[in-house]
Amino acid sequence: MIRLGAGPLDRIVAVGAHCDDIAIGAGGTLLTLCQARPGISVDALVLSGGGTEREQEEQAALAAFCPGADLRLTVHKLPDGRLPAHWEEAKAAVEELREQTDPDLILAPRTEDAHQDHRGLAKLMTTAFRDHLVLGYEIVKWDGDLGRPTAYQPLSPDTAEQKVRLLQEHYPSQRHRPWYDREAFLGLARIRGIECHAHYAEAFAATKLTLNLGG
Repeated sequence: MIRLGAGPLDRIVAVGAHCDDIAIGAGGTLLTLCQARPGISVDALVLSGGGTEREQEEQAALAAFCPGADLRLTVHKLPDGRLPAHWEEAKAAVEELREQTDPDLILAPRTEDAHQDHRGLAKLMTTAFRDHLVLGYEIVKWDGDLGRPTAYQPLSPDTAEQKVRLLQEHYPSQRHRPWYDREAFLGLARIRGIECHAHYAEAFAATKLTLNLGG
């Protein structure tokens, strides 16, 4: 398996259409990054759930998924499932984030995601952050939209277990969903681990990156 390092990572951005998207798609990667780089800056943006119990869940969850990080979280109030109808507000939120930060890495939904909110946010990110490395995370769901990833972050067994524990602990509002369980999260992580010669992994879509092979 070919391994490419990202170089110095001092500031990252993580975005989600809904509270829990970031943690489900990239929680293990956040744990890995923050544990390896104490004090790393994490700017997180979520488009829906503001002013509800979901925002409180997200605040506590991302604090746990980003131990030791300088975390700033903004949660907006766009209605769940209606991002296409609120495109201007979503675009304004992303552009405001862009004005506030110049990250080394962005964790965002995939542009091929079947959920219209995820897909819409993904498309906004690549237009607002044109010169940045954007890794599109995946979220298991009923639609069956999982594809063939192009990038992997291996996870230690301890990190994979910690991710599942934190998901169960911090998002009680989601426990009733039939897909929201240990088997689903660890099962996908195991499959992605097999694909990159690791035990567990999170997988991402990298639509565009620039190599520096002579530096």
